[in-house]
Amino acid sequence: MGISNFMLTKILAACFVSLAVVFTVSLIGRSQPNNHTKGLAESRDFQVIADKVDPVLQPDSHARTSDKQLGGLLSPGFDEASCLSRYGSILYRKLSPHKPSPYLISKLRNYESLHKQCGPHTESYNATVNHLRHHRDISNNSTCKYVVHLFYGHSGVGNRLLSLVSSFLFAVLTNRLLLIDQGDDVAALLCEPFPDTTWALPLDFPLRNQFERFDSNHPHCYGTMMKNKTAEDDSPPPFVFLNLVHDYNEHDKRFFCDRDQNIMKEVPWLLIRSNQYFIPSLFLMPLFEKELSKLFPEKETVFHHLGRYLVHPSNQVWGLITRYYETYLAESDERIGIQIRDFRSTGLPFQSSKELPFTYMMDRILDCSAQEDLLSRVITNAQNSVLNATRNTKTKSVLVTSLSSWYFEKLRNMYRDNPTITGESITVFQPSHEESQQSNNAQHDMKALAEIYLLSLMDELITSPWSTFGYVAQGLGGLRPWILSNPPTEMDSDSPCRRATSMEPCFHYPPSYGCGAKTGIDTGARVQYVRHCEDISWGIKLF
Repeated sequence: MGISNFMLTKILAACFVSLAVVFTVSLIGRSQPNNHTKGLAESRDFQVIADKVDPVLQPDSHARTSDKQLGGLLSPGFDEASCLSRYGSILYRKLSPHKPSPYLISKLRNYESLHKQCGPHTESYNATVNHLRHHRDISNNSTCKYVVHLFYGHSGVGNRLLSLVSSFLFAVLTNRLLLIDQGDDVAALLCEPFPDTTWALPLDFPLRNQFERFDSNHPHCYGTMMKNKTAEDDSPPPFVFLNLVHDYNEHDKRFFCDRDQNIMKEVPWLLIRSNQYFIPSLFLMPLFEKELSKLFPEKETVFHHLGRYLVHPSNQVWGLITRYYETYLAESDERIGIQIRDFRSTGLPFQSSKELPFTYMMDRILDCSAQEDLLSRVITNAQNSVLNATRNTKTKSVLVTSLSSWYFEKLRNMYRDNPTITGESITVFQPSHEESQQSNNAQHDMKALAEIYLLSLMDELITSPWSTFGYVAQGLGGLRPWILSNPPTEMDSDSPCRRATSMEPCFHYPPSYGCGAKTGIDTGARVQYVRHCEDISWGIKLF
């Protein structure tokens, strides 16, 4: 039976109404808060915008989109939908002036081929695991050898990412595959970095039930084997545990000696537990020196390149990042990140910092931002604000990351309630304030990674000394931050901050002796490109 013209008209009208409603609701869902006070109130937590907009948004209008593969750093062979951040990060970040070397690109492609050949559940992997499972010696001619990275249980996201990148570079240098223990929430945080394979250690790996017992006293710990003089036995052991956590002993530190690397090179399985960025000490080893110089002609770009190669936030974390950026940060003329690590009650070597009031750090932040022309001071006298009013249409967004909400609230209220001397508009945002670090909490770690990544998208950074959280952000963003002078660190306390001379992270606990030397040496004075860190005198970093 046919439809009358009258009925057809009613159906079409209903369709148009429905479409109009959907379109209107969509616009409302994507609208930005016009009122600054409302925006500031809503910016207190990621959850406020969790259901507000779609996870995939239009990029910043000023973004560069011409280099999705980051100068050849990334392999083109991925399904983009499986990991939106891999090729989508370029939409939110300025094009890096630091290009990966052709040799690094070639090395990464070769590594990806090796990982595909020897990765989990391949014939080579199964054979190597079978030898391990039955405690048999494996042929020295095996093409597949492995580094298994074990995360230190009490580490935050910053330490975990720094140690992961370190283990990856070691694997590349020694022609091994990097696999990571699935016991942590890695899959919730990061995408798979290698095409057509996985870096996740299978759950049926024979040694998994022993991981918690691995420490510096374990009989398969390399330091213990050196101490007991069993490391140089005729046949290599099926596996060796390498303890590279911050409190490792002098025997464990033999890892950074050429002779010991030659002893370990035939061991099929090396299991590393670390919470440190130990790459600077690899540059001090003659065994790796030539290869590292070819890989990284610019020494301070190691984490910048390897971090952008490995660290791709999962789609869920990427949704947090893009929604927050689009809602609160995208429209500003300039974006300033302030990363605040309060070391009170942390048990770290800054014992007297337990007595520092919040106001001390706040004064440093304000003095630094004004001294370096990052943020304008405010006029608190109403009469002067009328007499000295300056018209300036420039807008700045300030992203504060801290476990405490105190700093955010003080900055927000100051810039909300008072005009700036320059007349520029400054708004302050804080995505979360968890109050304390929570180890092995997936939701906490996802917020932490999102905040690190948001900081890496800023135009300028102010960071706290000693903080691995800030190190990762500056490395991913290719930024040299302003590091706050927060006593009792050994930075010049007369100045509120100091500009970092390198964007590389600091290795906090390097070996303090030379391999074969009977007395200690200054590891920060051996070569020009490895020097002591700006924020901690005994640490070393690449310049």
